[in-house]
Amino acid sequence: MSQIAINTSQNVNINFNVASVGERMLAFIIDLLIKIAYVIVIFYLFFNVLDLGYLLDGLDQWSQMAIYIAITFPVYIYPLVLESLMEGQTPGKRALKIRVVKIDGYQASFGDYMIRWVFRIIDTLFVGVIGIISMVISKNNQRLGDIASGTAVISLKNSINISHTILENIQEDYIPSFPQVIALSDNDMRIIKDNYQKALRIDDRHIINKLSEKIKTILKLETDPKMTERQFIGIIIKDYNYYTGKDS
Repeated sequence: MSQIAINTSQNVNINFNVASVGERMLAFIIDLLIKIAYVIVIFYLFFNVLDLGYLLDGLDQWSQMAIYIAITFPVYIYPLVLESLMEGQTPGKRALKIRVVKIDGYQASFGDYMIRWVFRIIDTLFVGVIGIISMVISKNNQRLGDIASGTAVISLKNSINISHTILENIQEDYIPSFPQVIALSDNDMRIIKDNYQKALRIDDRHIINKLSEKIKTILKLETDPKMTERQFIGIIIKDYNYYTGKDS
């Protein structure tokens, strides 16, 4: 499985497995089946349960088409809305454990999802051939919408435990030191913890110091001179979990 190196704000590369073309196609098929099921149900309700078919009587073709578009509108905005609400996933992507992320290391924004949604019109031309060709020939299995929005789809199937997430074990009587951590996002904390743990494994003091200074600069913190950089970062991670309720 190919990997993508995402450069974080600490100027450190983190490698993620790129979702394969097959995984993305299966996720698309699952989402397609959900949309088809919705259309079947909504048409059954419209014509059989509510018996509203008479509304179409006497209307011209364009008016009828407008009504059909109105009642099936959720199908068209399905990927845009769900990726925005589910942080880069749809039910299909969640089932396949893949997610849309920004290549620059930050969480994709609504604008990014919008760009992907608009380009979906091109990517799905000729039964999706254009999108498939784009994914096959691009470096990171990106369709045109990904390339335009600066995103990629990564796999989340690696076996993980608490050390691979933003979660951190904290005691019930834990007393936080830096309430300023609430200014950080989950993505910021994931990057901090991942880089910190990698630096610890290889005893890279330069990265630890650089990461510590970056955190202090962003949060405008001053620490006790007796506190080591490692102690500081460890407290930051625990404080974030304390204030956001992300404890195990």
